[in-house]
Amino acid sequence: MRNQIEFIVHGKYALFTDPVTRIGGEKFTYQVPTYQALKGIVESIYWKPTITWYIDKVRVMKAIQTEVKAVRPIKYQNDENDLMYYTYLRHPAYQVRAHFEFNKNRSDLAYDRNEHKHHNIAKRSVKRGGRRDVYLGTRECQGYVEECTFGDGESFYDNYGEISFGPMFHGFTYPDEGNQESLEARLWVPTMKNGTISFERPENCEIVRTIHKDHMKPFKQGTNFTPVDDEYKTVFKEVDQ
Repeated sequence: MRNQIEFIVHGKYALFTDPVTRIGGEKFTYQVPTYQALKGIVESIYWKPTITWYIDKVRVMKAIQTEVKAVRPIKYQNDENDLMYYTYLRHPAYQVRAHFEFNKNRSDLAYDRNEHKHHNIAKRSVKRGGRRDVYLGTRECQGYVEECTFGDGESFYDNYGEISFGPMFHGFTYPDEGNQESLEARLWVPTMKNGTISFERPENCEIVRTIHKDHMKPFKQGTNFTPVDDEYKTVFKEVDQ
């Protein structure tokens, strides 16, 4: 597929939180990463509002194992100590295939629709391990990105058959990627075949729920972003002085 990148992401722990346990309490991880978590990883590698990333496939490389850890969470309402148990995935590793498409809702950024530029920058960013810090579901689970060819190497689940994980959170549809009027949540039922999960496109998810009404953030030059040319002019001016 055009505009495609492939990489492997791994870490010591991962916590792809089930929304049921997300709001306080003892958090419990999904067995596999969600579409939204992988999209966040890809956007940490490279992102601009001109493009929208789509996760095509993920390949689970290592056996799904969990580890329970005692955690003292931050309590904002008082200074009392508390103890909770979080269930993490242990030593996760995933091969990911993703591609980008231009965000048609961003007509104000139509001048930036240069697919070769964005694709080449994305591939260079993969080689460098991403532009921003990568997390596997949550802040305390640091992830590391490396370039790879999807399908290479041995997976624990090669020739394992099919595994269904039941209803799972798929991702959020933000106003600028959806109807421009609301924030929506999507659910789906993933099936892993011989270690590989092929994701539904967001618009094809059968279960979609509106969380609240929202609006698309505008990008105005000189107001909330500065062109690269202006930044260079400022730097050169300071150097000359």
